[in-house]
Amino acid sequence: MKVYPHLWFDGRAEEAMEFYMSVFKESKVLERTKLPDPELSVVRFELAGLPVAGLNANSHVPYNEALSLLVETGDQTETDYYWNALTADGGKEQPCGWLTDKFGVYWQVTPTVLLRMIADADKEKAGRVMQAMYKMKKIVIADLERAYRG
Repeated sequence: MKVYPHLWFDGRAEEAMEFYMSVFKESKVLERTKLPDPELSVVRFELAGLPVAGLNANSHVPYNEALSLLVETGDQTETDYYWNALTADGGKEQPCGWLTDKFGVYWQVTPTVLLRMIADADKEKAGRVMQAMYKMKKIVIADLERAYRG
């Protein structure tokens, strides 16, 4: 049994798959399936090791924050790369490291250091980091580190 995301696109599943594979370099097409209805197809691809399916249909249910894809980054350069790539061409910045891409899919671009700092046993340090994060859209690691140090 496998569990993986299945995203519904308004006639743009192939375009979305190609876009995501250009952003995440270690990705590949797994399958393209035409369905009996000429307006429906399914693409399956691997996105940096994560299998994903995309339904190509001519109607769309909008995405929301209840389900997002998390990109855990190692440093500011990596954070900037994914943030800029995923907000390009119509994506929208959201608070606290969240964004929507040009297809409306929600993402979190989260540096590993943020996860470590907000889980710190010192609740005062963790609280300062949370307060700093609440003021951000794209996460800026240097600002988090300043907040952590007090």
